[in-house]
Amino acid sequence: MKNFLTVLLASSISVSAAYATKIKGKVLDGQTGEAIAGATVFLEQSGLSTKTQLDGSFEFKGLSAGVDRVHIKHMAYAELIKEIEIQKENTPHFIFQLTSTEQTLMEVTIKGRRNGGDDDPSARRLEKNASQIMNVVSARAIEISPDITVANVVQRVSGVSIERNSNGEGQYAILRGMDKRYNTTLVNGVKVPSPDNKYRYVPLDLFPSDMLERLEVYKSLTPNMEADAVGGVVNMVMKSAPTKLLLQANLATGYSQRYFNRDFGSFSTGGTSAKSPYEQHGKNYNATAADFNKGALDYTYKKPLPDLVGNLTIGNRYLDDKLGVILGASYQNLHRGSRSIFYKSAVVGVNPNAVITEQSDRQYDEQQQRLGLHNKIDYRFNPNHRISFYQMYVNLNNMQLRDAVNTIYNGQYDPSIGKAELTYVTRSRKTQQQIYNGTLQGDHHFLDNRLNVRWSGVLSSARNQLPQNTMISLDGVEENFERKRTSLVNKSPVTYRWERNTDNDHAGYWDVAYKVPMENSKLELSTGGLYRDKQRSSFYNNYNLSPASAEEAKYKYGVDFQRYTDLNLTVTNPTGAVANPLTYDAGEKTTALYGMFNYENDKWQMIGGIRMEHTNQNYKLLFPAGEKRPEGSQIYTEWLPSLTMKYHLDEKQQLHAAYYRALNRPGFYEIVPSSVVNEEFLEKGNPDLKHALADNFDLRYELFPEASSQFLVGMFYKKIKNPIEYTFQPDEVRKQDVYYTPGNFGNANNFGLEVDYIKYIQKFGVKANYTYTHSRITTAKMSRRINETTQDPEAIIVDQTRPLYGQAAHVANLSLLYKDANNGWEGQLAGSYTGSRINTVSQFLNDDLWQKGFVQLDASIEKKFKAGWAIFAKANNILNTPMELYVKGTNPENEKIAEKLIEGGNTLIRKDLYGQNYILGLRYSFSK
Repeated sequence: MKNFLTVLLASSISVSAAYATKIKGKVLDGQTGEAIAGATVFLEQSGLSTKTQLDGSFEFKGLSAGVDRVHIKHMAYAELIKEIEIQKENTPHFIFQLTSTEQTLMEVTIKGRRNGGDDDPSARRLEKNASQIMNVVSARAIEISPDITVANVVQRVSGVSIERNSNGEGQYAILRGMDKRYNTTLVNGVKVPSPDNKYRYVPLDLFPSDMLERLEVYKSLTPNMEADAVGGVVNMVMKSAPTKLLLQANLATGYSQRYFNRDFGSFSTGGTSAKSPYEQHGKNYNATAADFNKGALDYTYKKPLPDLVGNLTIGNRYLDDKLGVILGASYQNLHRGSRSIFYKSAVVGVNPNAVITEQSDRQYDEQQQRLGLHNKIDYRFNPNHRISFYQMYVNLNNMQLRDAVNTIYNGQYDPSIGKAELTYVTRSRKTQQQIYNGTLQGDHHFLDNRLNVRWSGVLSSARNQLPQNTMISLDGVEENFERKRTSLVNKSPVTYRWERNTDNDHAGYWDVAYKVPMENSKLELSTGGLYRDKQRSSFYNNYNLSPASAEEAKYKYGVDFQRYTDLNLTVTNPTGAVANPLTYDAGEKTTALYGMFNYENDKWQMIGGIRMEHTNQNYKLLFPAGEKRPEGSQIYTEWLPSLTMKYHLDEKQQLHAAYYRALNRPGFYEIVPSSVVNEEFLEKGNPDLKHALADNFDLRYELFPEASSQFLVGMFYKKIKNPIEYTFQPDEVRKQDVYYTPGNFGNANNFGLEVDYIKYIQKFGVKANYTYTHSRITTAKMSRRINETTQDPEAIIVDQTRPLYGQAAHVANLSLLYKDANNGWEGQLAGSYTGSRINTVSQFLNDDLWQKGFVQLDASIEKKFKAGWAIFAKANNILNTPMELYVKGTNPENEKIAEKLIEGGNTLIRKDLYGQNYILGLRYSFSK
């Protein structure tokens, strides 16, 4: 009987299992068809619940056949309740469409918020509907990425590589192989000035990434966009007021692996004056050693405090949704550093035919304090009239201590000799960079919404300060492989330098658009323009200090003095050196007008027109000091046509083509006839430098099979007239001096191929892109030949064709994504590859300095909890990828070098190592 019951029970279980079934389905946005991730799906009868995955899919297993009631909930949508029939087998996949809770709002709100680009589906929709060829990174993608600055976020975009600073962090964007000088940076569509002391381009590491609603990269232009963007445009769209109460906050801490086993070098910045003695006391003042704060020479070495990263955003709408307000603040306090080893020959420049005789071993320690503040207030008078005021302030303080040991060997570089001449050079530098932008905008509609008038008034300012940049040099000796600091160098062992520059922009924009009534198609005619007055001031001053007596110059470090603050110094140039070409005023007035049409029907969209930009750029040296051209100006007008066409093959795929002409203006520093001693070489401006012009062509196939997925493949071509490149050139008067200076070099060509792919399958996703770029430019180089008569070597000038500066032939990104909506896990592993590219253009033939191709691997993970809480972690530079510079070729004597600098016929010139960085934090998000 017992065996019979066992068999009967087993049979019952088998029958039940046989009739158990499963169902699958997707949850979509009823308006856009986008997949909705993170929606809760609940079955009444079974009591089971789950959440939709990255592609909006869900699945239930072990269900009984019959009728059940499904409940679907999502915070941004109205709840859906519906009866479903579950069949014994082969139940058709269910498709559920949710209705947005914002449908009750007026049309402009739906358009503004549902297209906000703050999540991946919205970002894909923006790319699909955009007039320009562009890529978008959503706020959510930024939030869960390993990146905490805009500079590192932008490297994930196809066709974009980044230039890193001395501590390994991303700083500048290179778009489609075009150097950073060819790119424009916008905030909410408005150009911002740069705090850089030399160039126009904006360092993107100033901006904390959590300020953004989305990041847009434009790769083609329309006539209503500013034309100074041969490479492209980086547009940071900042967070705007939400439709309901929003509170977001995060707090994180971290550490750099570099400081697990070494101390962090720093100095005292207290008491450092932003103004030099010349500015404080007047031009006839004779400075003494007491005028210089000794904190810059007060070095300490100890373990740094943990890093700190924090953000707070709060926003809401008031007065029956007429008034919107958002406030945001972001703060980062990071400790970064690197070790840099630099090899060179005794001759000027790095010549593969020369023997390496020098080495510089540099340790960088840098504290970064990054602050971002922004707020936006908008008021809707009625559906036809709206006004807004936006303010942004970003500030980056860098306190960097660089300790370098410069080694010069007699003859060939050979550390095994154990004896060399040394110089110890320690530099303490505080750099303050800041940007402010205030924009007042109005948007008005008339004639039943056929006439649209938009205007903007903009005040922007950028500032860069290096107060009391201090450098001290000591002689040293190396004996029996032991390096020792000995006495102060004989001439001016201590220098103090003040540098400051400001850019102030006042600009006005206006646009008028009229919709022409038409049947079965749309036509909009528009015109507009801008006027910008940019004023720049630049200041430079330095003082040299030496031992107070000849006897003190012989004092030994560690014997006669223990700390640099103990030194008794005297000022050798008490009135300073303000009388130099780097102290100047400059200005630029830009006037632009455009005319544009926008035609659209069921299959075609065409946008075309022409833009005129008139430029009046000038400079005036405040201390000419015998310069032949103390004042100068460049005045020119360019007419810049463009045409964009988009053909819809069907609802999911389209062809996108574009042509536009763009220009690139020289920076003020580049046209001022100044000369300055840099770390490794001399620099000089070029008042004859011309602006560059480029004709740009694009063709791209675009497929958007699902809301969050895409496949894009395109080609681009750029023909550049008078491209601007930096090269080494001999001075016209002092032939023995060689300067690194900008120049125009005929014509250049740049073409390439881009591929973008994004795909999500349930919990997994992949984002991948690849860009191939090929460019060519021809510049003059110095070479040698044997004189047939005398048989002696002589210098000659030859032309060499090479890639554009900064252009890598291969750039790729691959991110592997994971999201478990039911358990609240989300993470990614992100890899970026940048191929080899020219880092410095040499004056010698076949002597350019190349950066070796590298892979950077980063990762991030997040775990969500109830009530809006989450924990997250980020890891950067996991592989500790170095930055390596090399020249092609080598002298046979360099094969003997102990460090094995020769590989594959190339000679290593520089190697920087940065270490890994980690962050662990807590995030909170509340939306009413």
